[in-house]
Amino acid sequence: MAVLIRRLVLPGLAGQLLFVADCKDSTLSTEITIAAQWLATEHAICLAVVAKTWGSAPRKAGSLLVVKTDGTFEGSVSGGCVEGNVIAEAQALLAAKTFPSCKELSFSVSSEQAFDVGLACGGEIVIWLLAIGNQHLPDLQQAVSSLSDGVGGALAIDTAQRSLTWAPIAGVKNNSQPEKNGDTYKIALSSELKLDIVGAVHIAQHLAVMAEQCGFKTTVIDPRGAFTDNRKFGTASVSEMWPDDYFSKHPPSPSTAVVTLTHDPKLDDAALSRILNSKAFYVGSLGSKKTHAARIERLMDNGFSSDELAIIDAPIGMDIGASNPAEIAVAIMAKIVEALRKP
Repeated sequence: MAVLIRRLVLPGLAGQLLFVADCKDSTLSTEITIAAQWLATEHAICLAVVAKTWGSAPRKAGSLLVVKTDGTFEGSVSGGCVEGNVIAEAQALLAAKTFPSCKELSFSVSSEQAFDVGLACGGEIVIWLLAIGNQHLPDLQQAVSSLSDGVGGALAIDTAQRSLTWAPIAGVKNNSQPEKNGDTYKIALSSELKLDIVGAVHIAQHLAVMAEQCGFKTTVIDPRGAFTDNRKFGTASVSEMWPDDYFSKHPPSPSTAVVTLTHDPKLDDAALSRILNSKAFYVGSLGSKKTHAARIERLMDNGFSSDELAIIDAPIGMDIGASNPAEIAVAIMAKIVEALRKP
């Protein structure tokens, strides 16, 4: 996934934001990866974490922004409303050179400061600024390695003990509510979102681009060269492995969604046979009710139980009356997001 590094210039008023940052919702923590990369060359960085929200605050709790001493930043905590003030306060905290350290910021429509930075949408946000030094780089790198392997966990920063620790937790698929216990600030992080698409069909061309915009690292899997040659899938990777071989080598994690789109049992069934008992948070298959009934019968003949087969979303996607490939891709992406975000 391409990473856009942004720099904010604050001429005069500390809270003046000159542009609205791109607000892709990345659950890894693209931001944590960037934080580790920056900390390898900087003496310190600051993590800005959305700790609590009320009302119409545009970013959910757990959202992250990373700031360098020069004001370069990655991520978003408000969609542009308060980033200017957050970055200025982060730079001030970094200048104090006490690591780790924390400062809590609160913005609301009743706050004069929030009015200055334009939070007129009726929401309230509490943000923790957590400054960490390069002595904490090994622990941060451990978090990045764990997340890259598909295992989420919790980053704990203790300002009294001057420590940062990472504890892997299997099954974390969403950044959850940050927690504070005394001097310890705990941030839960999920691993990188992934979407595996079986079938390099027209729907996949639209779906891959939409998934990228939603923060998913996407792979299109199809051994048929006639389908993959000369077709574009945004920035998605293309694998010409057979689906069963691919999933044997790359088993889905709790942050992976899988969709099968080929209508060809040799490909779709091969994929499903490998992932039905996997950790994927969403599995969907294209086809009519009649097609899916035949699919279920074949898979039951291969030894799968009705409970195991019940996880397949088919006909795939949200029922929005979609009729063309782009609309079907919208319906599929909507169902994936629903499966990810709703309890």
